[in-house]
Amino acid sequence: MRAILLCCFVLLGSCATTRAPVETDAPKPVSPWVENLRPTTDRIIQYARTKNRGYERLEQLCDGIGHRLSGSKSLNKAIEWALHVLRDDKQENVHSEPVMVPRWTRGKESLEMLKPRREPLVMLGLGGSVGTRRSGLKAQVVVVHNEEELEQLGTGVKGKIVLFNNPMPKYDPATGSGYGHTVRFRVHGPSMAAKYGAKGILVRSVTAHSLRSPHTGATRYAKDVKQIPAAAITTEDAEMIDRLIASGEKVVVRLKMEARNRGKVPSANVVAELKGRELPDEIVVIGAHIDSWDVGQGAHDDATGVVMAMESLRILREMNLRPRRTIRVVLWTNEENGLAGGRAYANDHSTQLDKHVAAIESDSGGFQPVGYSIELENKAREAVAAETLKELLPLFKSIGPMTIKQGFSGADIRPMKPYNVPLMGFRVDGKDYFDYHHSHADTLDKVDPTEFSNCIASMATMAYVLAEMPGRLTQTGVR
Repeated sequence: MRAILLCCFVLLGSCATTRAPVETDAPKPVSPWVENLRPTTDRIIQYARTKNRGYERLEQLCDGIGHRLSGSKSLNKAIEWALHVLRDDKQENVHSEPVMVPRWTRGKESLEMLKPRREPLVMLGLGGSVGTRRSGLKAQVVVVHNEEELEQLGTGVKGKIVLFNNPMPKYDPATGSGYGHTVRFRVHGPSMAAKYGAKGILVRSVTAHSLRSPHTGATRYAKDVKQIPAAAITTEDAEMIDRLIASGEKVVVRLKMEARNRGKVPSANVVAELKGRELPDEIVVIGAHIDSWDVGQGAHDDATGVVMAMESLRILREMNLRPRRTIRVVLWTNEENGLAGGRAYANDHSTQLDKHVAAIESDSGGFQPVGYSIELENKAREAVAAETLKELLPLFKSIGPMTIKQGFSGADIRPMKPYNVPLMGFRVDGKDYFDYHHSHADTLDKVDPTEFSNCIASMATMAYVLAEMPGRLTQTGVR
């Protein structure tokens, strides 16, 4: 899941309020302490590329279990699957940690344009949305492109359905996606429109490329505003409705949604370890979220991250590599519509967090790895950590070009930020990620086996190096 975005639920967390990552300078000459690690890291990379079981395990999770919405039977199956696999891999301290999560169900849903002609439209209700009455919600549609236009219309939207048609910019290699800027209408749109008396909202799917496939995601209601139904439609249908209204046509639709919020239910984070040989109380966390939306298979978001972490631990154990510090896999529950897993981990382990030397989260898909981001509460320490990470980059040269950026790390690990844990985001070539994100198209066939093997090699190597290096990332004089 880029998300991967924290003004909202996850991904939410991983976008809107974070500062843009800033790329650091080019790598420095290789330090002796880094060069000493090279023979081992070369072996890890070679082993991870040729002997990983990543795609096999992706098949088990994606094809065998499928999508994994919080509170669902399929998520419970995925949690049990992960525990079984980790125990079968002979990992240490394998256990689950209980978390209460929200349960939202989609039910049947449909959207039909009634005027100026009848036509079924493709839609997905937003996660957390309330439903409509059984007969549906029939109303005229008004289009806005930003907050200012909504404010200008004001109570003119009363009794209507507001369509937020705000396009997501195309991917830019220099700045990444425009997800963080665009997603605000999905997150806050219902309450923004309800404030002026709207009966419901439609939001243009948050993607820059579409083959008439809608993209869902979490929405959030303000406490003091009426909760109204909310759904995502395709970029094509959003543009069509916009054109019709601009030409003077009156557009009327009927929205039907059986969506319901059903309170909180038990779930769990999954934990497993490779104990350190010298400093077992010092911990390097590697992880991802095991839940997904209830469409597609949650392959890139975030089965790839889950398997990446599990395989990294298996490979190091199979190679009989036991670093100085403990490497801990954490698979968080409920990232997509609540972040309860990430918060619970930080709360449950608050007395240990001073011993967490780093936490790496993968929530951007299993594409070709391009580096890491680094984020700390203390910006001076963040700069030191970034410099140290730059020194490590030569170890990853055989995987491909990589850079270190200062900025947002990940939504699940961010609750550890106030404790000054060095937080690292696993970065990939994300140009295609939001084509599939939160849609029916996020399926196993979109994951390239070679690129995914490189992901496993990168994470396993970084986890080992952080657990083996002489000092901590934030220490000057690590060398």
